[in-house]
Parts: sequence; structure tokens; C-alpha cells
Amino acid sequence: MSRIVIVSNRTPGKGPAAGGLAVALRKVLADQEGFWFGWSGKLTDDPSPEARIEDIDGLSVAQIDLTRDDHHAYYAGFSNSILWPSFHLRLDLATIESHWYEGYRRVNAQFARALKPLLKPDDIVWVHDYHLIPLATELRSLGARNRMGFYLHIPFPTADALYAIPHHAELMRDLSRYDLVGMQANRDVAAFTEFADHQAPSTFGATQAAVDIDFSGTEIAAFPIGSDPDAFARLAASPAATKMIHRMRRVLADQRLVLGVDRLDYSKGLPQRVEAYEKLLANNPRLRRTVHMLQVAPPSRDSIKEYQEIGDTLDAMCGRVMGRFAEPDWQPLTYVKRAYGQPSLAGLYRLARVGLVTPLRDGMNLVAHEFVGSQDPQDPGVLVLSRFAGAAEIFPEALQVNPFDTDETAEALRMALDMPLDERRERWGALMAAARRHNVDDWASSFLQRLSPGMASPKTSKRDILYLASVA
Repeated sequence: MSRIVIVSNRTPGKGPAAGGLAVALRKVLADQEGFWFGWSGKLTDDPSPEARIEDIDGLSVAQIDLTRDDHHAYYAGFSNSILWPSFHLRLDLATIESHWYEGYRRVNAQFARALKPLLKPDDIVWVHDYHLIPLATELRSLGARNRMGFYLHIPFPTADALYAIPHHAELMRDLSRYDLVGMQANRDVAAFTEFADHQAPSTFGATQAAVDIDFSGTEIAAFPIGSDPDAFARLAASPAATKMIHRMRRVLADQRLVLGVDRLDYSKGLPQRVEAYEKLLANNPRLRRTVHMLQVAPPSRDSIKEYQEIGDTLDAMCGRVMGRFAEPDWQPLTYVKRAYGQPSLAGLYRLARVGLVTPLRDGMNLVAHEFVGSQDPQDPGVLVLSRFAGAAEIFPEALQVNPFDTDETAEALRMALDMPLDERRERWGALMAAARRHNVDDWASSFLQRLSPGMASPKTSKRDILYLASVA
């Protein structure tokens, strides 16, 4: 049986996995021989060209170190200051420094040089996310002929946004070196298809006509990732979750909880969310004192200027809502800048009357899945969901909103708070069924089955790509 080699920016650390994806990938390696490869998290002036292999909680992990300059150019620079905002259609927040691309390629080449000696001819290589788009190109240049798959965990950009990315043609050519490219949603596959069908020259002062990138050897398909909804159902009834519920009930009394859980990121639409809640209170005085909003938003990438700015904006907006509506004996909202463990989050999800999941653009958004899995079937809460999250494709029974339209979101909040129990149960039942169909274990197995040599599909043309998405 072929080994599975999982490659990601960071390797897993010791202790319980933090999220459903890490748990699922650990299961893959537990069920089938293989190892996990990636950056160790360490910076050094003179990294070894060879990977260190160690056993971490029963998992075989191969790691390399990076120099500080290379890591900055590859991670904070090209990956998170160019690719992340561009793929999320925030070109106004992209900062372009030409040397970052050189560092991005250099680190991918370093990954490939350290990984290639560890590969056996029949190993299956599964590469994860936008940090490592060029890895297949680098491995193949070293002679690797393995089956290689790539999964993009963030949205794929529109063609116009893609053209604005420096070296975008090289990145798309890199994707063509994979045997299978998986994306979160059909809209992402459609965006990829638009580029594949309408490639255009993009270099200033080009001396020769651009050559179309050949995607005929690459299969593109949508593989919607999920969580483990039944595990969250059990977690929501655990002692740690129950303790959180009791603590919150003492504070809230009869108030209904509106809950948001997100990393502090400009793609999550947090200022718009707070503004929508402000409009809910302004337009519906009867709801004051009967609702409370809790936004959990631990900082992320806080060394990047745009992330510092979104934190400052959210601070100011929460202060404004407090100043406008708070009473000596009532607070309209709580904003918490720290992370919580999954049992505590499951308790918060179960207690919430409304799960407010309104990113401006998201690959999937697993918070939506976790919220659904954690609900009490007899008295479930309501999911208010951005139609620009990948989860919107599989959760039509949520109250879907345009997060840019804060009046619409405010009205969806009112509808959720006023929704009768029978309708809440009916909507939740359909959402839970969808979450079970798209659970994280089935996601991993379906991708690997499609990637494995015995399941390899016939080579596809550009025009086949959209059809593949519709049947994935």
C-alpha cells in the first residue's frame, strides 16, 4: 500500500490537535503508513538541508528550520501580505515587495530538497494551502514522479484579482504540476475554470506571446471540508462544556446569546457584524436587555499592519455600542480577545440562540459546522451565515445574508431571535444532516481516493473542470 505524505507550512506539535483538520489528517496517518512534513516553527541562521525525523505523539514528523529572512519573505510577506488578501478579494490591503516572491520560491525549493530524499516511488504526496503552491514544480524538477495532490483551504480569486498578483502565471503553472487540485466550493472551481478558459498575457513589455498553461493533466474538483458534528454534539454535553454553560447562564439570566467566534482577521467581517448588531438594538428597542452579543476574536498575525488596524477598528466599534446602549445594570456585548478550548466553545455554541457567522469571504468556515454540531436538538439555535462563505453552498437552511449589507444582517438577527421553535428544529435538522454528509473524515478519504493511482481519473481538459466540481 502506498504511503501518504502530508505537507503543510507547519507540522503538528505535541498534545491534542487544536482543530478538526489536524485530527482528520492524524487519522489518515494512523490508518495508513506515512509521515507529515513541514516547517518546525524554528528560525536559525544556518538551517540544515536535511529534515529531522521524530515521533510526536505516535506520528512520524519530518521537519526543517528556516532562516528569519526567508520565513518573513515567504510567510508574512508573499503568503500573507499578497496571496491572502488577493485570494480574499482585498487587493487594497495587498502590499507588494518583489523580493518576497524570491523568498517564497526559495522556501518552497528548500522544502522540496529536504523532502525528495524521503520519498519512495509509490508515495502519495498531499500538499496543503497557499504557502506551498510551487512545491510540486520544485519536486518534479528534482525528479519526483509521485502522485501529488494540492488542497486550497482559502477561496480561489476571481480572474481579475488573480491577474493583480505578481507572478500569477507562474503560480498557475505550478498548480498544473499537481495531479489533483481540490477546492472548498464550486464557486472556487468556477473561478479557476474562468482563468483556464481565458488566459491572457500579463507581463509588461513581453517580447513574445504568452503560452497557455496546460491543465489537461490536472483534475480540479470541489471537496467541501467539514468538521465532526457528532463529536461536537458529544463535546457540547461534556463536563467542561456544561461548566461553561452554567457560568454563562449565571451572567446572562434570561438574555439570549448572539455568538461570534473568529480569528481577528479582516476577512471575517467583524466591524460589519458589530454594526449590524448595533442596528438591531437601534431598530428594535424591545430587544434591549433581552439579548447579549459575545464576540470571541483572538488576535492573529498581529505583526502585520492590516491586522493591527482591524483590531483597533473593532475596539472602537465595540466601545461605541457600549457607550450608546449600555445601562448601569446591562451590557449589550462582550468582546473577548483570547482563544478557548473546544469543550468551552462547544458549550458556548450550545447555549447561543444565534450563531453569527458572517465573513466577507471565506473558504469554508468550520465555525458554522461546529455551531450546528453543538446544538441541542430539542431547542436549537439559528445559524446566520454569510452567503460568501463556502459553507453557504451546503447550508441553504441557514439565514443567509450579505455581510456588507448591515441592515440585512440586522434583520436576519431579528428573525433568528423571533423564530418559533418548530422552525428552528426544522432548519437545524437539515443543517445537521448536511454537516454529517460533509464531515471531515469523509472529506479526507474522498480526496485521497481520487488521488490514489487506482482511482486516478482520465486526464481532463479545461472544459471538463466545472463538471468535475458538480459531481464531487
